Amino acid sequence: MRTYSRIGLAFVIKCFATTMITIIVSAESPQPPFSCDSSSPTPPYPFCNVSLPIPNRAHDVVSRLTLDEKVLQLVNGAPGIPRLGISAYEWWSEALHGISRHGKGVRFNGTITASTQFPQVILTAVSFDSHLWYRIGQAIGREARAMYNVGQAKGLTFWAPNINVLRDPRWGRAQETPGEDPLVVGDYSVSYVRGIQGDSFEGGKIDPNSDHLQASACCKHFVANDLDNWKTANRYNFDANITQQDLADTYLPPFKQCVQQGQASGIMCAYNRVNGVPNCADYNLLTKTARQAWSFKGYIASDCDAVAIMHDVQGYSKLPEDAVASVIKAGMDVNCGSYLKKYTKSAIEMKKLTEAEIDRALENLFTIRMRLGLFNGNPKTGIYGNFGPDDVCSEEHQNLALEAARNGIVLLKNSGKLLPLSKSKTNSIAVIGPNANSTQTLLGNYEGVACKNITILQALEKYVKNTHYHPGCVDSVNCTSVAIDEAVGIAKMADYVIMVMGLDQSQEREKLDRLDLVLPGKQSALVSAVARSAKNPVLLVLLCGGPVDVSFAKDDPKIGSILWAGYPGEAGATALTEIIFGDHNPGGRLPVTWYPREFAKVAMTDMRMRPDPSSGYPGRTYRFYNGKPVFEFGYGLSYSTHTYKFVSSTQNKISLGPNQELGTCYMSVSEIREDLCEKAEFTVVIDVENDGEVSNHTVLLFVRWDDHGEDWNGHFIKQLMGFQRVSLGRRGRSEVEFVVKPCEHFSRVREDGLMVVEEGSRSLVVGDQEFTIDVIL
Repeated sequence: MRTYSRIGLAFVIKCFATTMITIIVSAESPQPPFSCDSSSPTPPYPFCNVSLPIPNRAHDVVSRLTLDEKVLQLVNGAPGIPRLGISAYEWWSEALHGISRHGKGVRFNGTITASTQFPQVILTAVSFDSHLWYRIGQAIGREARAMYNVGQAKGLTFWAPNINVLRDPRWGRAQETPGEDPLVVGDYSVSYVRGIQGDSFEGGKIDPNSDHLQASACCKHFVANDLDNWKTANRYNFDANITQQDLADTYLPPFKQCVQQGQASGIMCAYNRVNGVPNCADYNLLTKTARQAWSFKGYIASDCDAVAIMHDVQGYSKLPEDAVASVIKAGMDVNCGSYLKKYTKSAIEMKKLTEAEIDRALENLFTIRMRLGLFNGNPKTGIYGNFGPDDVCSEEHQNLALEAARNGIVLLKNSGKLLPLSKSKTNSIAVIGPNANSTQTLLGNYEGVACKNITILQALEKYVKNTHYHPGCVDSVNCTSVAIDEAVGIAKMADYVIMVMGLDQSQEREKLDRLDLVLPGKQSALVSAVARSAKNPVLLVLLCGGPVDVSFAKDDPKIGSILWAGYPGEAGATALTEIIFGDHNPGGRLPVTWYPREFAKVAMTDMRMRPDPSSGYPGRTYRFYNGKPVFEFGYGLSYSTHTYKFVSSTQNKISLGPNQELGTCYMSVSEIREDLCEKAEFTVVIDVENDGEVSNHTVLLFVRWDDHGEDWNGHFIKQLMGFQRVSLGRRGRSEVEFVVKPCEHFSRVREDGLMVVEEGSRSLVVGDQEFTIDVIL
């Protein structure tokens, strides 16, 4: 038997205790995955040398890989390479409106068990507040880094934002987008990307060649991916037939902004084909447009299994190896899925692809990982190393989620000033509806685990103790069966009735588009029956991402108020209740047209934006739709009224120089001298006055073409040229400035895709005020 002296035994006990403490600490504080151990006195390889330019380091690491190792790095779940000290990496994480439980890169079963869940994007867009969008992105980026630092994330590339223009209200993913206007969608993308990546609000803080990315954003889905599963068409088999005109002025601009102004480090190519070519195999789209024309410097990922469907579903590629070769040659870098892992090597052996071509893709991928600082040793010692559990679900972030929900909810109707309800005089309320007592509905899709989450019913009970509840619909929002008698019974007993209706993820989501634009099942009948029986006009609250036709409620005098609350996130119930009882003045404006139910007759597969009067096709979005909407883009009421006045001495004529071509007076924007465009710019000042209580108010400035005649195919009806959010005190006023850039704001795209400025009149429109300007060429 081995014996120890007292000193020796004490030493053994001390060593054992130290070891146990180390094990316990390691168990409690797992290390984030990283490459290049910085504890080494000299970097073992040039790719670990932080003093070298990142392109050189990326080239070096790729040069050291075997072909088999290279192939394994071309998919989202990239394995580690132990012989080189390179950690595994997961490219697929989601952060649409908060760190998500979807994707493969993040887990919530460690020190951090939740993350801040902001309103779904369509509701956040309602604020028309670029700085708010930036702050949300910034918060999400910080929480992402915190989760990475504690070892609960395997990657820092997040596949958001979704910036497909909301072309059709039936799209199941309408909730994920910032709406139907390309300018708003583009500006949202810039703000979100700058925030999550660690840039400043104005941009330019992050050197694209540095290792200072907080997290990586990805503009998706490139391009025209706005149909999921409608009748016989789905996102896998759909071939979108799009004119050059519509591509240039609707589908591409948000992605251009995301890349050029936002400096996004990722793009995701979409499943669908455009004019016969799969997006992920389109060299003109990925390389000539994104990389060359827009100077994109990041990585391009496929949507999940998009490469496989080119062969398996679309029949575009004869062999699997053809699909692999076409996407790599087009400019794609990483495959969400396993197709490249299975078939890249055989594609090289079959001479369909060269090893040099996959090296290009790999260098793009390793560049991003290096820009994230993941080849600099332990990220905890880097510039974002101080983020930890205290930065997730922080009070600051939860307050931001509440602010976003407050500023997102839209007041659509308020007859007789039903709202706000009096806190002192409201003795009892009835809360009726399938969405009243659900926390999950508030989050929308691509959600994570919320920090705190209460139902609308629970929030209302904090204001009115005498609250009675009934779901109304027997089978949730599907509402094929209703308990009208029970609902009417509690409605008759209450001073006021609040009906919480709408949709949820069983009605609209990824892979599920709607076939109609009305409330599901017997919801409308339930609302009308309760309204007829209530003591006072009822309040209708709608939870939904895509718009619904609620004309019946809009026209019913027994329905006094309508609030659209989207999917308002973890603080949504609190924000909604504050608005109902007047603790916050609503100021949201619709970022999407609410169409009548007849719009559902339009084929969702018709990609045209402009109307065709000869066939009765009505066009899409407020810029082109020639029908009468239920609620128009930009609509939203307040507890105050606001008036506008143009106060600047604005010039009413602009000259850009003559050019006659084929009898039409126009000039290509690219041909107008830059100094003439700059000289033509001018400032518009608008006085905004609030005649009521404190409000956050959005000023929307449109430009309208006054002389398009019957040429619907060429011109917009009107187009948003700027927006600003202003805070106004009680009976306060403010002056808002917009810079008008005629070469940009007064131009349009011809049928051949050429951007031109035409001679003629334009009107600047804000509210009921107009200012006319003549453009002379």
